[in-house]
Amino acid sequence: MEIALNELRLGQQGTVISLEAPAVLLRRLRDLGMIPGTQVRCRYRTPCGKVTALDLRGSVIAMRTRDMKNIRVRC
Repeated sequence: MEIALNELRLGQQGTVISLEAPAVLLRRLRDLGMIPGTQVRCRYRTPCGKVTALDLRGSVIAMRTRDMKNIRVRC
């Protein structure tokens, strides 16, 4: 099942399929290792839901929900 990254539930894992973002953000995400085929897991979400912590290649990164909407993952 293919969904947007921001739709992952806590503890759920997915594989990145595609990234669509402004060039600056896209470059930053690729520098962090988020490329198609990468496994990501939703680790924590703030109470207001605006920021989510993700496990990515052995690191934890935080992303804004609005930036996660254009990243597609397969559950």
